[in-house]
Amino acid sequence: MNIKGKKAFIAGIGDDQGYGWAIAKALAEAGCEILIGTWAPIVKIFTTSWQSGKFDPSRKLSDGSMMNYLKLYPIDANFDTPEEVPEATKENKRYKQYEGYTVSEVAAQIEKDYGKIDIIVHSLANGPEVKKPLLETSRQGYLAAISSSAYSFVSMVKYFGPIMNRGGSAINLTYLASERAIPGYGGGMSSAKAALESDTRTLAWEAGRKWALRINTISAGALGSRAARAIGFIGAMIEYAQHNAPLQKELKSAEIGNAAAFLLSPMASAITGVTLYVDNGMHAMGVAVDSPALTPQEEAAFP
Repeated sequence: MNIKGKKAFIAGIGDDQGYGWAIAKALAEAGCEILIGTWAPIVKIFTTSWQSGKFDPSRKLSDGSMMNYLKLYPIDANFDTPEEVPEATKENKRYKQYEGYTVSEVAAQIEKDYGKIDIIVHSLANGPEVKKPLLETSRQGYLAAISSSAYSFVSMVKYFGPIMNRGGSAINLTYLASERAIPGYGGGMSSAKAALESDTRTLAWEAGRKWALRINTISAGALGSRAARAIGFIGAMIEYAQHNAPLQKELKSAEIGNAAAFLLSPMASAITGVTLYVDNGMHAMGVAVDSPALTPQEEAAFP
C-alpha cells in the first residue's frame, strides 16, 4: 500500500465495532500512524475501555503486535468554530472538561502536534429522528441529520485540506438508502447520505484542484455495530442482504477497512469522486429473490 509512516485522522471511532475502527486497523496494518477523533461526550468511555484491555482482541494485528494510536482528540463535528458552540453545550459536564473540540480547532491542534497529515476518514453519522418515517420527521431533526452526517464532511475537508500533504486522500461512509428507498431508515438520514455522495463528487473537483486531494466514498452494507443498532432493524437488514445479495456470506467490517485502505493509498492515485460499493453486491439487485410473491418455479431460478 506504500502508506508506511503516513498519518491518518479517523473521526468517529467510539468503540471497536464500527467501520471507523476497521478502517483504522487496516491502515495500521499497512504501517500508517493513527490519530483518532472521538465524539467528546464518550471520550472517557472509549479511553477507559482501551486502557482496561476491553479492545485488546480487536487491536491485534496480523503480525501479533497491537494497534495503537498517536493521540486521541475529542471532537464534535456539528461545530466548525468555537464561536458556534452554544453556552449550554460548553457548560455541559460531558463537554466542560475539554477545549478545542470543534472541527477547525481539532485541525489546528493536529497541525501544531504533527504538522501536515496525509489521510482523513469521516466515519460520522447521527440522525436524532432516524426511527421516524420521513413524513413524520421534523425540520429540526432533518437538518440535524444533514449537519451531523453530511455537512460535517464538508467541514472536515475545508479545515483539514490546508494541513494535508499534496496527494493526500479523504473518504467517508455512505449507504444504499441514498439512492434506494429503505423503509425504516428515516429521520432525514437517507437525504443526508444522498447529500454526502453529491458532496463527495463536488469536493473531489474543488479539493483536487486546490490541494491535489482525492475524495471518495464507500457505500457499505449493513453491519450490526453499536451505532447501527440505533436504527432498530439492523438485524433484519443483515439477514435480508444475506438472502438476496449475489454473494451469500456475512459482510465483515474488515472488508470495508481493506477497501478503504486501498482508496486511501497511492495504489488508487487516479481514483477520485467515486462511490465504491462494498456490500456483497446488494446494490446491484432489483428484486428480492426470497420474496413470497415469487412462485416455486420462479424461486428455482435463483439457486
